[in-house]
Amino acid sequence: MGIFDRMLGDSESLFMDPVPLDYDFMPKLVPYREKEQQQIAVAIKPLFSNRNGKNILIHGPPGVGKTVAVRHVLNELGEKTDDIIPIYINTWQKNTTFKIVIELCDQLDYKFTHNKKTEELFNIVQKDLNKKSVVFCFDEIDKVEDLDFLYMLLEQIYRKTIIMITNYKSWAIEMDERIKSRLSLEFLEFRKYTPAEVTGILKERLRYAFVPDVWQPEAFNIAAEKTAEIGDIRTGLYILREAGNIAENRASRKIESKDTEEAIKKISEMKVKKTAELKDDEQAILDLIKNNSGKKIGDLFSIYKEKGGEGVYKTFQRKIEFLSRNKFISTEKQLGGTEGTTTIVKYERDAKLDEY
Repeated sequence: MGIFDRMLGDSESLFMDPVPLDYDFMPKLVPYREKEQQQIAVAIKPLFSNRNGKNILIHGPPGVGKTVAVRHVLNELGEKTDDIIPIYINTWQKNTTFKIVIELCDQLDYKFTHNKKTEELFNIVQKDLNKKSVVFCFDEIDKVEDLDFLYMLLEQIYRKTIIMITNYKSWAIEMDERIKSRLSLEFLEFRKYTPAEVTGILKERLRYAFVPDVWQPEAFNIAAEKTAEIGDIRTGLYILREAGNIAENRASRKIESKDTEEAIKKISEMKVKKTAELKDDEQAILDLIKNNSGKKIGDLFSIYKEKGGEGVYKTFQRKIEFLSRNKFISTEKQLGGTEGTTTIVKYERDAKLDEY
C-alpha cells in the first residue's frame, strides 16, 4: 500500500469549511457581546441625526472579542446607510499620522498620494469625509507613535464617532490633555469570557468548520478547557484547527483526545521556537522578567544593571518594547502616585498567537 493510500480519499476531509476557524471570520452573530455592541451603537446613533457621536475607548485582555464586535457593528452600519462612512484602521501596522492619513486616502479611493505631505493629503480626504458623517475605529491604539492624527480629526472633521481599541485602559492616562479634553472619552470594558461562554463560542465555530460528529466529546472538552484557562479565543481556534489537521494526517475519520493534546503541545513548541531566536541580551532580559514578573520597568532596569547588564535605559526600554511586540511579555501603563506614570512588566506564561 502506497503512502497516499493510507490517507483519507481525495474528496474526503474532516473540515467542511476551515474559514470559520480564522480569528478574522465574521459570524452572523457575535455571541455574549450583545450588550457591548449595543453600547457601541448608542455612541454612533447621534450621527443618524447629523450630530456628533460619542467617543469610546474599548479595553480588555487579548482574545475577548473586542475587534470582532466592533467590526460587526461597522459592517451592519455599512448595510444600514450610505450617509455614515465606517473607517477601520489597525494602528499596529499604520502607527504614524502619515501612515494613517495614507490609509484614509486608500479607503476613500484617493490614489494620488505620491510626493504629497501629510497635511496636504489630509486636506484632500477631509473634504470627502465632511460631506457625510464618519465612524473611525483605531485598533491597537496603544501602538501608535504619535497622536497628531487624532487632533486633526477632532479639529477638522465635523460629525464623527471615534472608537479606540486597546488591551490597556491605562493607555489613556498619558494622552495629551488637549486631545483628552476634546475626546471626552467613554470607557467600555470587554471582560474575559466565562468557561461556559468559551465552550459556546468554540462549539459554534466547530459547527460551521467541521463535518458533523467528527469530534469526540472528550477531545472537544480538552480544547475548551485549555482555551478557558488561557483566556484567549484565538488560541482555541488554533487548537481546533490543528487538532483537525493532526487527525487528518493520520487518516482518522474522528478527532480524538490525542489529537487535541498534540495540538496543545504545538502551542508550547512554537513559544520555545520563538524564544530560541532571541539574541543573548534579549534572552537575559526575558529571564530577568520571568523571575521578577509584575515589577516596574525602572526596578527591572536596576536589577538588570546589578547583574552586569550593559546599555543605557533607553536601550533597555527598546528591548522591553521588542519583547512586548512579540508577545513574550506584556506591559501596562500605571499611574504611580508620586512617581508619576510607570510601566508594569509581566511575563507571558502562555503563547499569544497574533495570527489566530
